[in-house]
Amino acid sequence: MAKTGDKPRVIIVGAGFGGLAVARQLVGKDVEVVLIDRSNHHLFQPLLYQVATADLSPAEIAWPIRSIFSHTPNVSVFLGEVTGIDLAGKSIIARDHRVEFDYLVLSTGAATSYFGHDDWEKVAPGLKNIGEATEIRKRLLLAFERAENAENEETRQQFMNFVVVGGGPTGVEMAGAIAELAKQALSHDFRRIDPRDARIILAEGAPRLLGAFPEDLSEYTRQSLEKLGVEVILNQPVSDITPQGVRIGDDFIQSANVIWAAGVKVDHMADWTGAKTDRGGRVEVTPDLAIPGYPDAFVIGDAAHVAWRDGLTVPGIAPAAKQMGKYVGKRILDRIKGNNTPPFTYKHAGNLATIGRHRAVIDFNGFKLKGVLAWWVWGLAHIYFLIGIRAPALVLVQWAWSYIFRKKGARLITGPVEPDPEKTDVHRPL
Repeated sequence: MAKTGDKPRVIIVGAGFGGLAVARQLVGKDVEVVLIDRSNHHLFQPLLYQVATADLSPAEIAWPIRSIFSHTPNVSVFLGEVTGIDLAGKSIIARDHRVEFDYLVLSTGAATSYFGHDDWEKVAPGLKNIGEATEIRKRLLLAFERAENAENEETRQQFMNFVVVGGGPTGVEMAGAIAELAKQALSHDFRRIDPRDARIILAEGAPRLLGAFPEDLSEYTRQSLEKLGVEVILNQPVSDITPQGVRIGDDFIQSANVIWAAGVKVDHMADWTGAKTDRGGRVEVTPDLAIPGYPDAFVIGDAAHVAWRDGLTVPGIAPAAKQMGKYVGKRILDRIKGNNTPPFTYKHAGNLATIGRHRAVIDFNGFKLKGVLAWWVWGLAHIYFLIGIRAPALVLVQWAWSYIFRKKGARLITGPVEPDPEKTDVHRPL
């Protein structure tokens, strides 16, 4: 796709929080913006776990990219997957297409990391996109169905054991949501099993949950999960995951339901940019978020290694990506005009995590909240950050329905269903 006009072309790879923030900063400006993504929608990842546990449907946390920019003529959308970048030649390769640029912004996000055990992915899915969320939802709901139909107690218990690996916000939220699914929403739906007998385990290799939070909030989180019926295992690394279950420390727990929430990585950046990356694959950018040696090419969001304070890097959370995107949009306009831009400065608003119904923890830079008030603040903050107008309204209605009636509104098993593992020996205990 060669340039056809005189306007500078800005290519943005990735329509996440950072990519959208850049595009919005450039709306109506004298530049041509091309937003490239392999999906046709922006995804509100912080609520993916609610799709995975049947609280929300995918359409309530995703928004078509084209509709977001349907009334902004200088922003166009290119549906495609980037397969290479020529920084010196100022072009990107998207399969059979070569797209030229004057300025480039890489906001590709992060993928699930299994720390060298990629074979675990088939039996322990991560939670990074709608496909993974609906797959987890299918597995969770099928587990109860298969437990209902199981012909022996050992197999039934294997389907009733749920293991979440990783004690960060995603793991905590998933474990709490599964507990509420089993012990509340499904509690009266079956005849041969009692879903409240489900065993939900949250495994974390570190000494405490939510390592980025203050210790008292971490302890409150542990106690709250245990009140919900979640078994919390700390200081015990996961050494193996098979179709039969997971090994945590010295114990093997039979389970047909393992969910991975333990790590992230960034793919392709080293190959695409030739720049120095950290262990997670993030590009070590300059103070203005540019790729070293290429002042017109920027990396933001989860893909950027940005120095912060006390030897830490800027966390991979939505507010940080939006701040970077807004900054880079302004930086590009300043470069076009020949103006200087001060280095990027991250302003940390705080950390939030929900544990379950009426339970959440919030750390606003030392100002701490927990319990019911924190839960409402968490919910309102997430609705505020949703894209568009219709999506927040839908989520608010759906949450109100779930809150009043304690019902999961999206309990659909979609996609092909494999044969019952009890009949095929796939999940038979060791």
